[in-house]
Amino acid sequence: MAQPWSPNSWRDVPILQVPAYDDKAVLESVEADLRRQPPLVFAGEVRSLKDRLAAASRGDAFLLQGGDCAEAFAEFSADHIRDTFKVLLQMAVTLTFAAQKPVVKVGRMAGQFAKPRSASTESIDGMELPSYRGDIINDGAFTAESRIPDPRRMMSAYNQAAATLNLLRAFAQGGFASLEQVHRWNLDFVAGSPAGANYEGIAREIDEALGFMKACGLDAHMPQLAEVDFYTSHEALLLWYEEALTRQDSLTDQTYCLSAHMLWIGDRTRQPDHAHVEFLRGVENPIGIKVGPSSDPDEIVKLTEILNPSNEPGRITLIVRMGADKVIEHMPAIVRKVTGAGRSVLWSCDPMHGNTHKASTGFKTRSFDNVKNEISRFFDVHEAEGTVPGGVHFELTGKDVTECIGGATAITDEDLASRYHTHCDPRLNGSQSLELAFLVADRLKSDRKKAAASVAA
Repeated sequence: MAQPWSPNSWRDVPILQVPAYDDKAVLESVEADLRRQPPLVFAGEVRSLKDRLAAASRGDAFLLQGGDCAEAFAEFSADHIRDTFKVLLQMAVTLTFAAQKPVVKVGRMAGQFAKPRSASTESIDGMELPSYRGDIINDGAFTAESRIPDPRRMMSAYNQAAATLNLLRAFAQGGFASLEQVHRWNLDFVAGSPAGANYEGIAREIDEALGFMKACGLDAHMPQLAEVDFYTSHEALLLWYEEALTRQDSLTDQTYCLSAHMLWIGDRTRQPDHAHVEFLRGVENPIGIKVGPSSDPDEIVKLTEILNPSNEPGRITLIVRMGADKVIEHMPAIVRKVTGAGRSVLWSCDPMHGNTHKASTGFKTRSFDNVKNEISRFFDVHEAEGTVPGGVHFELTGKDVTECIGGATAITDEDLASRYHTHCDPRLNGSQSLELAFLVADRLKSDRKKAAASVAA
């Protein structure tokens, strides 16, 4: 029998990857302030997302999840939000056409402020300080004062998340997301990319499809063509913040964490008897679980049972982040164990976190080829196991950064310093993100044709 749950029952079990706040009175005051604030998202939206993720788990939709590694207070601007949203829309249109199914668009936005760390301290020139854990906790500047955890930063994060969501809702419903406009952006990318010739075929097919729709009298201003549904997500790491934004829905009496539509548990905090699992088992949101090469297949099954005892479709997304060289070795056993246990899950590929390395110039980076190879092998495993590859998960930005090497623009180790802006992990830039979207689109289109041929045979 599961123990009784409440929004604060996580406080009674072990916890990892959270700060030690010195001033408990300030912490309690901030928590009280947050509890008085309006929710950032709404329970009905969360239920809608869960339904769409359930469709993706069956192969009737596809999940695209992406955004910043860690949102930063200093980078906050309307342009930054717009550019990231824009590249996600461009990717989604390409994937929708290739898969011939809806693409569920989920941003790592409006809440991705906290980051787990591999070590609690870091050293520079012999000076050791607490690690930077994201702007919601402390500051990235390498000074003793900056690294002190400050609970008041939670209010700054809430306010930035609220402003971000306000702008995202306007972009999604106000004409910015028009299908014709997004396709024009993609045509510009194809024309300007060194690899544009590789993607010209699919871009031309989309162009012809839009022309056919227009000839049939379908108005570009119809809501289905001019508006999109867009959802937010982040890692539920700082549980004081998450608890304060947890509310009971007046329509269903169910409990939701309304800091985001979807929350996930990281590879470092998925211990079945620890606080992050304890908190998330009681809220109704869709939950992601990061699955790395160290994951024990039996433990992954156990986590799905704890977090989804009724085996509700759309509740659990397993976000696989193995590393390109470890997918074939580790992933099949987990797929077989979860499938054999009859667990309802959505399988998504995070090809970013397992492929980080230090460049010769000292910068932390990721290779575009490794990212591409992990995606390809993720699809290969599902094809071999007869399971559904339901989505992809990227750390990306719409800005023209140089943080990941490779891609059609051929960023090298020496190029990293020119526009390396991340506050945490390296992100794909807009061009690299779209290049990957076209590559995934090719695979989805190929798999769709294979399936159709199999049925016809």
